[in-house]
Amino acid sequence: MSADAQASEARELLVKLVRIPSVTGSEEPCARQLADYFERHDREVYLDEVGNVHAPGNDGVLLTSHIDTVPGEIPVRVEDEDGEEVLWGRGSVDAKGPLAAMAVAAVRTGASFVGVVGEEVDSRGSRHVVETREQAPELVINGEPSGWDGITLGYRGILGGTYLATSQSGHTSRPENNAIQDAMDWWGRVESAFEADEYVPVFERVTCKPIRFDGGLSDDGLSVEVTMDIQLRVPPKYTVAEVREIADGCLDTAIDETVDWHDRVEPVMESPRTPLARAFRAAIRAEDGEPRLLRKTGTSDQNVFAEAWGCPTVSYGPGNSDLDHAPNEHLHLSEYDASVAVLERVTERLLD
Repeated sequence: MSADAQASEARELLVKLVRIPSVTGSEEPCARQLADYFERHDREVYLDEVGNVHAPGNDGVLLTSHIDTVPGEIPVRVEDEDGEEVLWGRGSVDAKGPLAAMAVAAVRTGASFVGVVGEEVDSRGSRHVVETREQAPELVINGEPSGWDGITLGYRGILGGTYLATSQSGHTSRPENNAIQDAMDWWGRVESAFEADEYVPVFERVTCKPIRFDGGLSDDGLSVEVTMDIQLRVPPKYTVAEVREIADGCLDTAIDETVDWHDRVEPVMESPRTPLARAFRAAIRAEDGEPRLLRKTGTSDQNVFAEAWGCPTVSYGPGNSDLDHAPNEHLHLSEYDASVAVLERVTERLLD
């Protein structure tokens, strides 16, 4: 197949994947389209119990990205903007651009590939992979938008839980705290415990976010009850256990309050001097780019793979991450082409 035909086929795969909605929990049609691409290239491929797409190959490098997207309908179209083709659609950046690029590079180089489900909610796909895979790969390239010339080395971790408090009901004129006030007080203590100076980069801070609050009189009217879902983003200078200990230490043992911690992902920060990072810098320069080393304030499947396998990892892929989940999500196809070329160079170098 000529170079032009290869580039056209790679773009065709991306557009097909973006055209198929794959909100978390409804990834199967898109997963089967992805599997069909590997079948057409005579690669072994299968879907596992949770819906991940596996194309086993050379485990010197595992190329992986996620199939699911957040909700949001953006009409899928390719438009010409100042002489450049631009693909619009949900998932074009996060993360079907990286997903398609990983698949194309895997076919061209023989590297192992996994397309995972559930990344946007609970990473159930990547968790299933690390729990069931018989052998860890030597290196992992995780697909997330970094820009074609960017390499993401670090992500913060996450600690999620549900705060619960109960107090006796009473007249609102009474001075004693009720459970709602207890919740507010605890949250204030948590925020104070992790307060950082303004000059500290966000990546290096613990950020505290309440994401859901429900409180009021119980059905029988005898108590005030509160539940509050919370997330704490964990920088690499902490472990999740250390952040949990500090947050638990802010609870008032004299009252009826507790936290049910149910989501934990350790932070990751890779060295820029690993063979994997060096290969990316060389490949980006070979494509006339200047490599950018990135740290992201969110959390990704890279965290899951790094914690479970302990091998070098990076995240990479086309697209501007500022457009993740945005109503104007779009991807310049020339950037997608460049990222495929970089991935092919990197993977071939590492497998050799």
